[in-house]
Amino acid sequence: MRYWYPFTEEALDRVREDSINALVIVPLYPQFSISTSGSSLRILQEEFSRRADIWGDEKVFHTVVPSWYDRPGYIEAMAGLIRKELDSFTEKEIAEGLEDGAQGCARHILFSAHGVPRSYIDAGDPYQEQIVECVRLISEALPGEAEGVKVHLSYQSRVGPIEWLRPYTDDVLPELGESGVKNLVVVPISFVSEHIETLEEIDIEYRELAEESGVTNWRRCPALNTEAGFIDDMADMVIEALSEPSQTITEACIANNVGDLDLAEDGGAMQAEIRSAGIGGVGADPDALRDGELLNGRVAILGLGLTILVEVFSGQPITNLLGF
Repeated sequence: MRYWYPFTEEALDRVREDSINALVIVPLYPQFSISTSGSSLRILQEEFSRRADIWGDEKVFHTVVPSWYDRPGYIEAMAGLIRKELDSFTEKEIAEGLEDGAQGCARHILFSAHGVPRSYIDAGDPYQEQIVECVRLISEALPGEAEGVKVHLSYQSRVGPIEWLRPYTDDVLPELGESGVKNLVVVPISFVSEHIETLEEIDIEYRELAEESGVTNWRRCPALNTEAGFIDDMADMVIEALSEPSQTITEACIANNVGDLDLAEDGGAMQAEIRSAGIGGVGADPDALRDGELLNGRVAILGLGLTILVEVFSGQPITNLLGF
């Protein structure tokens, strides 16, 4: 895990205890971003550089699968889950969805991806491009507008005052409701398991916003979790990675525009990300940068937890309590 147990260092200790001599490194993010996959790979690189006597190339072979958003098995697994939600709408609900026009379609799909700061994309982060392509591939495996299904894409979970990827999910939902959309399937496209951003942010906060805006028949596509087709494809991906040309952590970071890296010498990838994304104020020491990032992650988790507690005990969304 990046911000909780087992941490990367603990996992590497277990790998060492098992006398493993070959690693396939697979970040559990389908799309690559310097803030997610890149962050996880940096921590691994720091450990590999710090303990070259254990993790050097002559000791342990490793190869990276930096992203896998376009794998046919993953695409079909996602499409299958979405089709189930689309098929769950009754004839009455479909008829209701056409009453107010609803942009000419009775059923709508909103792919809600985790947002990243706009500055990351401007610095060369491939995340947005991969999200757009991923949504296109999944959409091709679903009914189209000719069958009364329309697709939308938005970004969620932004924090702070800086510009994040648009359109924002909490802007799109009211727009859909006001345009007459009644039947909506929301898909957490960048998450492969359930957690606070699906169970709380989407299932509770966004659902309430959608229903207040006029969406009457809400569906939320589950994350992949342990869906059989997804797990089988992950296994195939690992096996294929061992038979393909290897890609080191450094090569994966450079290929995905993480920044001007010199990882082999001092594990400075985190500093490179901060420079390339235009984020400053943490400092140049790699350990301080890592600790600061870890603290930020834990503070974010704590903040979300406190928000849930306030809403549970008050019976109201925290935005209402703050007067918004």
